[in-house]
Amino acid sequence: MLRQRILTAAVLLALLLPSLIVAPVWPFALLTLAAMAVAGWEWVRLNDGARYAVVFGIALGAACALALYAGWESAAPRAAWWLAFAIWVLGGTWLLRGGVAGWQRLPRELRWAVGLIALWTAWLGLANAKANGLNFILSIFFLVWAADICAYFGGRALGRKKLAPAISPGKSWEGVWSGMIGALLVAAGWLAIDASGSRGMESFYSIIANRFGYIGLALVVVFLVAMSVVGDLIESLVKRGAGAKDSSRLLPGHGGILDRVDGLLPVFPIALALASL
Repeated sequence: MLRQRILTAAVLLALLLPSLIVAPVWPFALLTLAAMAVAGWEWVRLNDGARYAVVFGIALGAACALALYAGWESAAPRAAWWLAFAIWVLGGTWLLRGGVAGWQRLPRELRWAVGLIALWTAWLGLANAKANGLNFILSIFFLVWAADICAYFGGRALGRKKLAPAISPGKSWEGVWSGMIGALLVAAGWLAIDASGSRGMESFYSIIANRFGYIGLALVVVFLVAMSVVGDLIESLVKRGAGAKDSSRLLPGHGGILDRVDGLLPVFPIALALASL
């Protein structure tokens, strides 16, 4: 299993890194477009729509392609960020309060629509973050990755109080706090590097700190980590409702696309919303 995970991760990095490094946005936009189309297929399958999953996956890919054609990969309407904000902050809170049973009571067509809109705005967020420069997009990626890694090790070492045992029994409040501390340390380190001028274009942290100060930045980082946890929990809720361990088996050792991007889905569009203020 470990060997599979490492090989799959190596292949994914080999695909991702060149598209991130090159200056044009379109290689990264096309790569993530394909990933979101697959994620849309997984989402509909998990929500009682196996017969229609391919159609909806293609439709999501087409919606991303239309946005790409319109030039939204680098200048999306701000309304898209606030739509994602409402879905994840208000809708996510409501869904987690209702639990698996509440999610299953919703009409499947509504579940499909909410998920596909969330995936579409996440793709817009990823593409626009790339358009803002390598420093900007990497600073957001590392926020989520640092939070995830620190939450994992902090939860294993200190975890006592369960976060949402009916949805994701392995997560603890101690893991969440550890993730927030890890992300704050990354933000502080990134600001120090930005101040040295060695990275060129502004990172997300520098933009937020310049507009809202260091306390404002700390609050934003903590909020984004919380939203990455919401994204993770929502995907766990959907999988539990479907009786599935993974969103699919497309990535050996890793599950599916949704399993790999669940924490990123809310963070990118919300980060763009906050950076646009």
